[in-house]
Amino acid sequence: MNQQKKPELLVPALIGGAVAGVMSGIPLLGCLCCLWIIGGAMLAAHLAAKDFPKSMTAGDGAIVGALTGIIAAVIDALVSLPLQALNMRLMQRLMERLSEYSSQLPGNWRDLMQRGMGETSLAWFLLGLFISAVIFAILGALGGIIGASLFGKKPAPQPAGGPDVPQDPSHS
Repeated sequence: MNQQKKPELLVPALIGGAVAGVMSGIPLLGCLCCLWIIGGAMLAAHLAAKDFPKSMTAGDGAIVGALTGIIAAVIDALVSLPLQALNMRLMQRLMERLSEYSSQLPGNWRDLMQRGMGETSLAWFLLGLFISAVIFAILGALGGIIGASLFGKKPAPQPAGGPDVPQDPSHS
């Protein structure tokens, strides 16, 4: 029974997930988050396809892509966490500027802003991470399938005698 060993998919997923997670966690670049995840999964599929002895299947691409998406969600959350303090300071400055126009704003505007700026609890952080991981895994699977179709094809092995040359039936 000759079973071929499947190539390691975790290392390409870690590389693709790290790239996608960092790029989507940076505020100005994060607006292209979906594209970063798909691109990171395509990168992971490309890296994984190099180790495949035969053509990479769409299922293999989906697996490495989903792993990439989950890793990207974790890295995105870790990169975004320190930036939340910066966002809090920006919101406080906005509130100070808005207070200059408080006579033109609704009476409960300060309460609404305070609720929106509340500290993020661990439960909310984990819920957000879970939702991101699900969405990123779906986008990663899509990127992995695209990457497998673009980079995962291997040429068919040639017979030992070289390529067959068709014979002309009239010369037989």
